[in-house]
Amino acid sequence: MVPHLITALKGPLLDLERRFLQATPAIERWLRMEWQEHTPPFYCSVGLRNAGFKLAPVEADLFPGAFDQLSDSTLPLAVQAAMAAIEKYCPDARNLLLVPDRRRREPGYFASIHRLAAILRQTGLNVRFGSPDPAIVSPLRIALPDGSALLLEPLRRQGRRVGLTDFDPCSILLNDDLATGAPAVLADLHEQVLLPPLHAGWPVRRRSQHAAAYREVAKRFAKMLEIDPWLISPQHGLCERADLTTRAGEDSVAGAVDSLLRQTRAKYREYGIQSAPFVVLRPDAGDAPSLPLTVRDTGEVRRLPARERERLSPDGPAPLLLQEGVPTVETLGSATAEPVVYLIDRYVVGGFYRVHGEGGAQAPSAAAEPHHVPLPFATSCHLPDCDADPDLAQNRFYAYGVVARLAMLAAAIELEKTDPDQSLYG
Repeated sequence: MVPHLITALKGPLLDLERRFLQATPAIERWLRMEWQEHTPPFYCSVGLRNAGFKLAPVEADLFPGAFDQLSDSTLPLAVQAAMAAIEKYCPDARNLLLVPDRRRREPGYFASIHRLAAILRQTGLNVRFGSPDPAIVSPLRIALPDGSALLLEPLRRQGRRVGLTDFDPCSILLNDDLATGAPAVLADLHEQVLLPPLHAGWPVRRRSQHAAAYREVAKRFAKMLEIDPWLISPQHGLCERADLTTRAGEDSVAGAVDSLLRQTRAKYREYGIQSAPFVVLRPDAGDAPSLPLTVRDTGEVRRLPARERERLSPDGPAPLLLQEGVPTVETLGSATAEPVVYLIDRYVVGGFYRVHGEGGAQAPSAAAEPHHVPLPFATSCHLPDCDADPDLAQNRFYAYGVVARLAMLAAAIELEKTDPDQSLYG
């Protein structure tokens, strides 16, 4: 059942959403043609923000870890999408090895990969779990919140192939963003497909690369649709060597924040938006487990407390991404709600609202512990009613699915540009 979100179901009509509905055939054809030129990542989750005047992605995770939060009604669509992905990479696949995140041990995460394995098994695959963690030397039984369990086994390397005892997979699905480094056991594999590839992890990946790729995708899509690309794309900037812990480079960060604020104010004036803009700061690389930092003027940059400076520059001078803040006008009760869309291959397979108990329209509080409200994207994202009100739930969610697929396309282009072996992409 769709939760009663005030904006999602009752909010002001967006001209953007109306344009999406009117142009549905053109949009779907445009995306279909793009996927003939680019190979999507195996899976991805996209965090969105609906400001009421723009709808834009604010994060794209190539190692999504909340499959247990998807509605049960989405599972058939997830299975179909997984089948399409497996047939593309390894059509005769029989065994698949799922490698979880080495750092995560919370029950909810294991529930997520257990749900993911259930989806993959429905495609006709034998799925087992393997870990490169040297602390795991024998099979480890892990209890799950629903009373079931999964078996996590140590990885075994034999020559240029990796597997488990009595288990030789042709496909390996990685669910570790490699923030602590790529394990040597997964490098230089022979005749085994690793999904996503190692260069999708944080040792190589940069948020600014994704932002740049998305900006170009948004420009081309907006030209086709005859809309302003700003309506679906946050502006961004990059400070190459920011080190806020010693105040070295503080002036460059403050200057970049000022420049981004001025650009955003100009767009706000163009569209008659009365609210004050803000900028989000986060490291250009790494999983950034805590919430990004929000600033509203250059003075806030100079007044940052020591703990925030350390969080943004934990290892000395490093690139810092600045992104136009996108406020949210969606709420569940009095809580801020942010849609998160899950994709497998090039298909939307589900999603949920990440709901924060406090923090307002601009950014959730660092003290707020979010919870998730599943959404039945399986029908709503793919079956818009073009004759109905644009603010109808399924039409609002169709717009979410379009923007999420644009972010997935940007991720595909990003991986192509950073791939050390360009022959993997046709």
